[in-house]
Amino acid sequence: MRIDIVTLFPEVALAPLSDSIIQRARDAGLVEVAAHQLRDWSEDKHRRVDDTPCGGGQGMVLQPGPIFAAVEALRRPDTRVILMTPQGRPFLQETARRFASEGHLLILCGHYEGVDHRVVEALVDEEVSIGDYVLTNGAIAAAVVCDAVIRLLPGALGDARSSEEESFSDPTRLEAPAYTRPVDFRGLKVPEVLLSGNHAKIREWKEEQSIERTRSNRPDLLA
Repeated sequence: MRIDIVTLFPEVALAPLSDSIIQRARDAGLVEVAAHQLRDWSEDKHRRVDDTPCGGGQGMVLQPGPIFAAVEALRRPDTRVILMTPQGRPFLQETARRFASEGHLLILCGHYEGVDHRVVEALVDEEVSIGDYVLTNGAIAAAVVCDAVIRLLPGALGDARSSEEESFSDPTRLEAPAYTRPVDFRGLKVPEVLLSGNHAKIREWKEEQSIERTRSNRPDLLA
């Protein structure tokens, strides 16, 4: 798999992807990740890529020219073009699984007041948002998407079951609580059922705890 990120802040996009599981996946050749400076496609002598919005309004809008040039330079036959924007569809675990099956993701990062909408109309396959809030730039959101996608690639995790047992693997449930040693820490003890060796009871306990945790923290999922 290959992922290309086009952004005004390449170092921000790559920083979270240069350690731990994701870096090991990159080192193993499971994925290639590159971040590109959008200004490299600017034809302005000052490398400008933004302008004031037509019709008035606050802030600046990313111009279509540099983005069109970047996509045309990086696109492959198997490319899916993603735009990170607060106006996009929610990024969910099922979205990450779908993206993980793609051969090439080309992620465009919004900034300022967004991108000229002609980019969306002519180039973008999917607009994606990682949450109902606004970030300084889309590079941070792109890194989140990359992390969620890369860890789903076969071989990225040490145990293939890990991605199957996490929160949102079942979109209606959160993961059950986890414990480790010491069994007794400052009077706080690991539940006895987890020490029993009775796998049927442990599965039942995890199911109950998963439902209770979801009811407490994310009742909207159960609804």
